[in-house]
This record gives sequence, C-alpha cells and structure tokens, in this order.
Amino acid sequence: MHNSKELKIIPSELRYDIASKDWVIIATGRSKRPENFKQEKKIKSGQPKKDCPFCKIGTQEEPTFALASGKKVTPKDRLFKNWTTVAIPNKYPAVIPYIEKDENKEGPFFKKMNAVGFHEVIITRDHSKSLALLENNRVKELFDVYCERYKYFMKKSFVNYISIFHNHGPEAGASIFHPHSQIITTPLIDIDLNKAILNSKKYYKKTKKCIYCQMNSWDLKSKKRIVLENKHFLAFCPFASKAAFQVIISPKKHLYCFSKITEEQKKYLAEIFKETLRKLYKGLANPPYNFYLHTIPCDGKDYSHYHWHWTILPKTSIWAGFEMGTKMEISTIEPEKAAEYLRKQ
Repeated sequence: MHNSKELKIIPSELRYDIASKDWVIIATGRSKRPENFKQEKKIKSGQPKKDCPFCKIGTQEEPTFALASGKKVTPKDRLFKNWTTVAIPNKYPAVIPYIEKDENKEGPFFKKMNAVGFHEVIITRDHSKSLALLENNRVKELFDVYCERYKYFMKKSFVNYISIFHNHGPEAGASIFHPHSQIITTPLIDIDLNKAILNSKKYYKKTKKCIYCQMNSWDLKSKKRIVLENKHFLAFCPFASKAAFQVIISPKKHLYCFSKITEEQKKYLAEIFKETLRKLYKGLANPPYNFYLHTIPCDGKDYSHYHWHWTILPKTSIWAGFEMGTKMEISTIEPEKAAEYLRKQ
C-alpha cells in the first residue's frame, strides 16, 4: 500500500499503438486546453533567479531526498537551508503513483491503462552553473541522489523501469533554466531498450560474452572514437552515432544494474561525466543536450547479459521529415572526427 500523498484521483494514461507496438503516455497531470499550445514560449537563457521556482524550494512539493555538501538532510533539519542537491515530486507529473493499473479496451484495436509511476525532479543548487561548470564533488553528489532515488523506486511493486534523464537548454526540452534532472518510473519497458536487451541476450547465448564489453574492448584498442577514459569508465563517440557528437559513457567492467555502482565507481563516473560535458561546452559553445541512463528493468528477471551506460546527445540539428518518418537519424560528422575534436578540448 502507499500513503495518501502517493495516491492521486486522476491518473495519466498509457495508450498502446497496435501497429508499432509502442506505448505512449497521455499525461493528464500536464493537461492543457487546446488553445494554450499556441501561447507556449521558450525559456530564455539567463532566466532571473527571482522568477525561478527551483531557487524557491519552499514553494515546491516537499523534498523526498536532499543533500547538503554530501550530508543527508531533511526539511526539518537546521542544515536543510544549505541544501546542495534535492529531489522533489514534479508538480506536473507525466505519471502518477496510482494504486491500480485498471487496464481496459476501446473497441477491437485500442487498449489503455493508468500510467502508474513516480515523477521527480532532481535540482542542483546553483542557478546558473550547468553540470559542465560544476565542481566534481557536486556532480558526484548528483549521482548519489540518482542512486538513492533509484534504489527507493525499484522496490515499488508497480515500478518495472526507472528512467533518469537530463535536458539542458530549451531546444533539448528544458522548460526551466535552472539545471535539473528528472526521474520517471513506469510499469513498462520502452521498445528501444527492450530491443537492446533482446539483442544482447541473443549475443550472450551465442558467445557467452557481453556484446557491450566486446565493443568497448575494440574501441579501447583502436582509440579512434575514444574521447577520454579513466580507471573505471570510458567516454566514446559510438560507431553508429545517432547524432553529431553523441557520446556514450560506459563502465569498463561488466556492470548490468546501475543500483549496484560502488562509491569509488560513482566518483570516477562523476569525473568523466563532468569532463565530457566540459569538452562539449567548450567545443560546441554550450550546446543544448539530453543525457539519459539505460540500465536493466527492475522486474526481477535475469538481465545479467546487459551492460548499463549513459548516452549524451547534443542537439546540433533538428529532426525533420526523413528522421521522423523513418526513425533513421542523419549525423553530419563522422564519429571518429567528432571524438578527435573533443579530445583536443
């Protein structure tokens, strides 16, 4: 059972496309009147602090987890006023912690169910500093919060997948200037991740090896697409990059579940992440970007053949008709050249 704060009256909906086998979320928590869409305005870079909702944490939903210079604090603690990284429920959630899925159909083709889940925002304290400009310990702190919330959500009965992502810049979907990440949990696994899991499983059954470890090993030997590396991680532009300057950050050791990351590994992950973002910031003049985690579902099944990793996708171009119609991305620079350029930054 869930406490009253977790229960909402009107859930969002998950709707199934029988032709593509995709699910989409109809987010009632963010619902607008049709005429509101024409009034949408992009955020401006340099949104003043006085207008920033994340600089006024007291006006937001009650924090679910907070750190003050690495120390766990609660809103009742005297030191909470010094918070440096905080997780709060999203005021306008895409999914809602509703207790029942309530699956049903509409006609012979369409089915839907309540979009049950959690939606949180993770905020770093500095209003103006993007992650590329933060100190390493602050980036490490962000990964600490990612981990803590991940471990909390994975125990919930209606959570089968946990998505952690970050949007930087209006072109990348950031609706508030203040740097922040988000976590959304769902009872379903998205089709892209599911395909990757199935393919890695097929490869493991055939070779008894992890396909990601094999690709990482090749890239480390060739060096052509490596941006940088440290003791535990490597950052590289993938051979079949989905966008110009796409970077993947992957553990060198075979790790299949993000929640099992150690303190030492988190430290090295924060270092390589921050340095990669700094290179993108310098080399591409602070581009808008998205980054997201791909890790195993938390539905109790064996996914030990998978290999978790982070993907950073700079927004260097806009998807047009071909990309949207075919789902085949066009990248305008070879990943080898992109990696070489980033190494020099």
